[in-house]
Amino acid sequence: MQDVNWIEMLGYLASIIIVISFMMKDIIKLRCLNGTGCLLFSLYGVLIGAWPVAAMNGFIAIVNIYHLFKIYLKKKHSLK
Repeated sequence: MQDVNWIEMLGYLASIIIVISFMMKDIIKLRCLNGTGCLLFSLYGVLIGAWPVAAMNGFIAIVNIYHLFKIYLKKKHSLK
Protein backbone atom coordinates (compact mmCIF):
# COMPACT_ATOMS: atom_id res chain seq x y z
CA MET A 1 0.00 0.00 0.00
CA GLN A 2 1.31 3.43 -0.94
CA ASP A 3 1.62 6.11 1.73
CA VAL A 4 -0.62 9.14 1.29
CA ASN A 5 1.31 12.35 0.68
CA TRP A 6 -0.67 14.76 2.87
CA ILE A 7 1.07 17.84 1.53
CA GLU A 8 0.13 16.90 -2.03
CA MET A 9 -3.44 16.20 -0.91
CA LEU A 10 -3.53 19.68 0.66
CA GLY A 11 -2.58 21.16 -2.72
CA TYR A 12 -5.34 19.21 -4.47
CA LEU A 13 -7.90 20.23 -1.83
CA ALA A 14 -6.92 23.89 -2.19
CA SER A 15 -7.25 23.64 -5.98
CA ILE A 16 -10.69 22.03 -5.74
CA ILE A 17 -11.94 24.68 -3.31
CA ILE A 18 -10.72 27.49 -5.58
CA VAL A 19 -12.37 25.92 -8.64
CA ILE A 20 -15.65 25.46 -6.74
CA SER A 21 -15.49 29.09 -5.58
CA PHE A 22 -15.63 30.28 -9.20
CA MET A 23 -18.93 28.46 -9.64
CA MET A 24 -20.62 30.59 -6.98
CA LYS A 25 -23.08 33.29 -7.99
CA ASP A 26 -23.15 34.89 -4.55
CA ILE A 27 -20.08 37.13 -4.17
CA ILE A 28 -19.88 36.49 -0.42
CA LYS A 29 -19.77 32.72 -0.90
CA LEU A 30 -17.27 33.15 -3.73
CA ARG A 31 -14.94 35.27 -1.62
CA CYS A 32 -15.24 33.00 1.43
CA LEU A 33 -14.49 29.85 -0.53
CA ASN A 34 -11.79 31.48 -2.63
CA GLY A 35 -10.16 32.94 0.47
CA THR A 36 -10.19 29.55 2.16
CA GLY A 37 -8.68 27.93 -0.92
CA CYS A 38 -6.03 30.64 -1.13
CA LEU A 39 -5.10 30.21 2.53
CA LEU A 40 -4.76 26.47 2.03
CA PHE A 41 -2.72 27.01 -1.14
CA SER A 42 -0.53 29.48 0.72
CA LEU A 43 0.09 26.87 3.43
CA TYR A 44 0.84 24.33 0.72
CA GLY A 45 3.35 26.73 -0.85
CA VAL A 46 5.10 27.22 2.48
CA LEU A 47 5.24 23.47 3.13
CA ILE A 48 6.84 22.73 -0.25
CA GLY A 49 9.08 25.80 -0.17
CA ALA A 50 7.38 27.47 -3.15
CA TRP A 51 7.48 31.03 -1.83
CA PRO A 52 5.92 32.71 -4.90
CA VAL A 53 2.90 30.36 -4.59
CA ALA A 54 2.64 31.08 -0.86
CA ALA A 55 3.00 34.85 -1.29
CA MET A 56 0.58 35.23 -4.19
CA ASN A 57 -2.14 33.14 -2.57
CA GLY A 58 -1.60 34.83 0.78
CA PHE A 59 -2.06 38.20 -0.92
CA ILE A 60 -5.24 37.04 -2.71
CA ALA A 61 -6.60 35.75 0.62
CA ILE A 62 -5.98 39.19 2.16
CA VAL A 63 -7.78 40.84 -0.79
CA ASN A 64 -10.76 38.52 -0.26
CA ILE A 65 -10.85 39.30 3.46
CA TYR A 66 -10.66 43.04 2.70
CA HIS A 67 -13.60 42.88 0.29
CA LEU A 68 -15.65 40.72 2.68
CA PHE A 69 -15.02 43.30 5.40
CA LYS A 70 -16.16 46.11 3.06
CA ILE A 71 -19.34 44.16 2.23
CA TYR A 72 -19.96 43.58 5.95
CA LEU A 73 -19.52 47.27 6.76
CA LYS A 74 -21.78 48.32 3.88
CA LYS A 75 -24.55 45.97 5.04
CA LYS A 76 -24.12 47.05 8.65
CA HIS A 77 -24.22 50.73 7.68
CA SER A 78 -27.32 50.29 5.47
CA LEU A 79 -29.25 48.69 8.35
CA LYS A 80 -29.06 51.88 10.43
